[in-house]
Amino acid sequence: MRPGPRNRITDVAGLLVGNATDHALRSGVTVVLCEEPATAAVQVLGGAPGTRETDLLEPHNTVAAVDAVVLSGGSAFGLDAASGVQAGLRERGRGFEVGPFRVPIVPAAILFDLANGGDKGWGRFPPYRELGHAALAAVAADFATGSAGAGTGATTATFKGGLGTASAALGNGFTVGALVAVNALGSATVGGTRHFWAAPFEEDGEFGGLGLPSPFPAEARLPRTKLSAGPENTTIAVVATDAALTKAEAKRLAIAAHDGFSRALWPAHTPLDGDLVFALATGRAGRTPEPMDFIDLCAAAAATMARAIARGVHDAEPRPGDLSPAWASTL
Repeated sequence: MRPGPRNRITDVAGLLVGNATDHALRSGVTVVLCEEPATAAVQVLGGAPGTRETDLLEPHNTVAAVDAVVLSGGSAFGLDAASGVQAGLRERGRGFEVGPFRVPIVPAAILFDLANGGDKGWGRFPPYRELGHAALAAVAADFATGSAGAGTGATTATFKGGLGTASAALGNGFTVGALVAVNALGSATVGGTRHFWAAPFEEDGEFGGLGLPSPFPAEARLPRTKLSAGPENTTIAVVATDAALTKAEAKRLAIAAHDGFSRALWPAHTPLDGDLVFALATGRAGRTPEPMDFIDLCAAAAATMARAIARGVHDAEPRPGDLSPAWASTL
């Protein structure tokens, strides 16, 4: 298992990603566009989620595929971003066909970044609908990470959060990719060090090459959280593969990817996080995985998600007025 050529979720054939970033707002939107409708599912394990169109992703419900997935800042206001993406897809003639109508299917999830020092005085209407439309217009195979898109104003207990991504090319011929906006209540780093909890899964020094600290600090087992700063949390993510999966299999992939949260964040899945993973299966590999191949896919989903989380924190950039230090500024 090695990173794909871009080490991005767009190494999964059939996916593009776009960001819209507003540094004055200290917030933004990220969209994952499926070039053709992709099988999708979701798993929510945090206690404070904010979502749109997630019920339809359950395996027993009718719609099997989605046109795009949206990750946004802005708390509940950010759910408007999906409307902007939906409008852009309708302009392109995309959507689930219902008689003479087409309805773009755009599930979304949000994180809380309202109290991060950005200018939230937007008047009557929040800006997220337009940011969503702009993010869709910007989709490409390459895209910014760190302080960009949905990760623009993200924080963790110790450092700034951010938008992270990673990919893995498996020996069985399938590819797995992950994309995540890291705004966790907990920390991606070990105790008071700069070492990442995800270190055992790191590829090619992609988030600093520090490994785990030795000796391991005794205080690392004590959870570090943002409780003193308020409930400004939630890590939201997408895991994707080019394998052909059913909705039930896609849901199992989303469940497995949550193990990456547990490997990369301490603590994770708290009552004040809305931790969520969307799963997308584009089917571009042209085949269904055998049982052992699917186990490998699930393991890769967890490892790739852990790497993406660490990269989101690693890639965040320092900016004037930050309430939390960027990992890069502590070198």
